[in-house]
Amino acid sequence: MPLIDVFYPAGTFTPEARDALCDELTTVMLRAERAPETEFFRDITWIHVHEQPEGTMLAAGRPVDRPVFRVQVTVPQGALSERRKAELVSEATRVVSEAAGLSEADGIRVWVIINEVPDGNWGAGGQVVQFEQLRAYAAREREAPGSAVAAPAGTPS
Repeated sequence: MPLIDVFYPAGTFTPEARDALCDELTTVMLRAERAPETEFFRDITWIHVHEQPEGTMLAAGRPVDRPVFRVQVTVPQGALSERRKAELVSEATRVVSEAAGLSEADGIRVWVIINEVPDGNWGAGGQVVQFEQLRAYAAREREAPGSAVAAPAGTPS
């Protein structure tokens, strides 16, 4: 159940490029979590796009003259090991850089921030969702791809 917030200056992406970026970030997130590439897990990977008006992204107190990006990822605690966090940061940076036409040297203009929500502090469908519920559901989806497995209690369907 990751939540991704992407912040960037207005006019950086066309609507089509923005949609492609969000699709790629979803794939990167699922790979980092080792979640199955299924409709259910794609559907609960939400991305909020925050296109910032001109002059509202600052560095050293002045509006930036070249685009900067923040990819803020919120996941249940335990969803990402240190190795998977490193993979997520690397791949999210690569995907944003490619979409924005940044050089490898400009990677410092893409910041990826990972927030972990302690177990028992994430709710959906009016119920608290435990990380182990999601892990068990993912295991069932991996064992029976394409099957109609009921979502765990508290997860949106």
